[in-house]
Formats: sequence, structure tokens, C-alpha cells
Amino acid sequence: MKKSKFSPNQIVKILDSYSGGKPAAEVCREHGISQATLYNWKKRYGGMEASDLKRLKDLEAENAKLKRMYVELALDHEMAKEVIAKKL
Repeated sequence: MKKSKFSPNQIVKILDSYSGGKPAAEVCREHGISQATLYNWKKRYGGMEASDLKRLKDLEAENAKLKRMYVELALDHEMAKEVIAKKL
């Protein structure tokens, strides 16, 4: 997953300024993001605090790591099955 150049605190502040009444175009221009990014953040992180957002990102990173570990173990298991099948 691509690492965001914005910290969780920055994302929450940007979303707060948008929900505070500033137009989306102005918020995007100030922070150098696209409107699509702003709306995706709002859909994904709307209503979260900075600590919640940081915890979510940590959990997503841990989940990705565990998925990679599972894939490696599954491949090792398949290779072991093939070796055993060839010996019989």
C-alpha cells in the first residue's frame, strides 16, 4: 500500500476544515490534494479522531503483513505436498 504523505492528524484537520464550511475546491487547493482524495478520505475516515485513524492505519499495515505471511506459508505447504507426492 502506498504511504500517504499526510499524517493522520493532518487528514483529520483537513476533514475538519472541510466539514467546517469551507468549499471543497478551496480546501483542496490549500493542501494540494484532489477533490477525489478529499471525498475518499471523507467517506473512509469521516467522524474519526486522529487516534482512531492512526490505529486503523496500524491495523491495515499489520493485516497486510499477515496476508503476506499466509501466502508464503501456503506456498511452502504446496511445495511440500508436491515433493511428497513425487516420492510416492
